[in-house]
Amino acid sequence: MKYLAIDNKLFIKNRKKFTAKMAPNSLAVFNSNDIYPISADSTMPFEQHRDIFYLSGVDQEESVLVLFPDCPKEKHREILFLKETNEHIAIWEGEKLTKERAFETSGIKTVYWLQDMDKVLFEIMTQCDTVYINTNEHYRSNVETETREDRFTKWIKERYPAHRVAKSNPILQRLRSIKEDIEIDLIQKACNITEKGFRRVLDFVKPNVWEYEIEAEFMHEFLRNRSKGFAYTPIIASGNNANVLHYIENNQQCKAGDLILFDTAAEYANYSSDLSRTIPVSGTYSERQKAVYNAVLRVKNKATNMLTPGTLWEEYHIEVGKLMTSELLGLNLIDKADVQKEDPEWPAYKKYFMHGTSHHMGLDTHDYGILTEPMQANMVFTVEPGIYIPNEGFGIRLEDDVVIQESGAPINLMKNIPIEIEEIEDIMNA
Repeated sequence: MKYLAIDNKLFIKNRKKFTAKMAPNSLAVFNSNDIYPISADSTMPFEQHRDIFYLSGVDQEESVLVLFPDCPKEKHREILFLKETNEHIAIWEGEKLTKERAFETSGIKTVYWLQDMDKVLFEIMTQCDTVYINTNEHYRSNVETETREDRFTKWIKERYPAHRVAKSNPILQRLRSIKEDIEIDLIQKACNITEKGFRRVLDFVKPNVWEYEIEAEFMHEFLRNRSKGFAYTPIIASGNNANVLHYIENNQQCKAGDLILFDTAAEYANYSSDLSRTIPVSGTYSERQKAVYNAVLRVKNKATNMLTPGTLWEEYHIEVGKLMTSELLGLNLIDKADVQKEDPEWPAYKKYFMHGTSHHMGLDTHDYGILTEPMQANMVFTVEPGIYIPNEGFGIRLEDDVVIQESGAPINLMKNIPIEIEEIEDIMNA
């Protein structure tokens, strides 16, 4: 890993929070992700399952975490199973976790090699009544690939059919949505790396550069600051490409007079940041571009102040829609008749702003969080309104990451990343 060691007190505390929510005499199991093949002997870069990372800090394939807080044997209340490392593996693949390093990383004293898992698991399964399985229940989830976690769930239900089954995910959805201070610091680090990349790009962009060249500039800056790269597939959309919400080809030339919409951000230690900015290829916005840009910025600033404890996500988006409706009327993109005859299920503003304004963020870019429950302090949300005008050849989205506070306005983790028109123009024309 490129990132610096994380204090294991984070993972110790996360496990305590999780086990406090478990039913009496129950056991929970968490598996690492697979390494996914491409073809021949090629594989995709490994990405750890965020749940086992959240609870242990282990960032390695073929790892299993077992939590059994009521186990009669104290040493089996927390167990890590790891693939056994040896000199051959160290030479060909690089050093893997030893039992000692696993303890330093996670704070878990009992570490077995994976080959011992069946034997140990049989012993402790005879001592528990309920087993927690870990299924993906995120509201955006749409997964066709069978995961290591899926295979384990099938196996344990077949092997131990008399046990009650419970779900880990509802517990994790609530726990992971509220960040510890160490987590907020890690997200801030990701945001700081993103800032460096964005400032680099402001100095680089000029007419006739290619979108993929800009992508390379971001990647260079991210890697040199201990990030493994983009937190999600980058969007670098010049001109009308900005009106394709998930444009990821990044293969067009940037023309003078056009705008470029960036939705690009760094990860750090598996924690995401999520940034959107829209800049002028030529270094100066036109008057019409400025008017639309400032409308989006006003909505973003007002929406940010609405993210407070107790706010309901659905009601928040209704209020943001009212803000956007007012701005679109001012830009003459819609008129009062459009508003009066609008479909409540698809209001008039949706023609130009068709996506949501905010989502949870953390270990996943679209992080865990139950949208039907009120917002709480230390949740991290994006704020990302946009206006998209295909007929005028541009779209504008502005996005920051903020931490909800017990009282007052949220803390903007991206407050140092240029967003005002004057600052962006000054940097690009310096």
